[in-house]
Amino acid sequence: MKKSTILFGVVAIVAMMMTSCQMEKPSFQEADLLGLWQENGQEAFVRFTNEPDPTGEYKYGREWNEDEGVFESDLKQYGNGWFKYKLVQNDLKEIHLMDNSSAEVPKIYTVLQLTEDVLKYKDDSGVIHSYLKVVE
Repeated sequence: MKKSTILFGVVAIVAMMMTSCQMEKPSFQEADLLGLWQENGQEAFVRFTNEPDPTGEYKYGREWNEDEGVFESDLKQYGNGWFKYKLVQNDLKEIHLMDNSSAEVPKIYTVLQLTEDVLKYKDDSGVIHSYLKVVE
């Protein structure tokens, strides 16, 4: 009886330790995304703004690649190159807008690092994208 009580106590302690050691999802602040970012080693840029979409659930952002001859000023408002985004914990959801239709293309990224000058996330195919904050 004494052995089973001790065994039960050990099992209970181990179970409590295992549940308290579970990894929590990292949480990042959406405000830290705001601004202009440049992908490492490329002329690819992304800008996260504080402009809300009509629902208030998302905010707008833009992306362009100057290596391909596309500049921010070339983007048609709320068309190609524009997206809506929201960040919840480490899940960055972007909904990309299209010029020629009302189609919206969702993309989900996992944010790995977000500081005042570094943004790193992984797309759904496992590719890691790294950006540095551009001082404007």
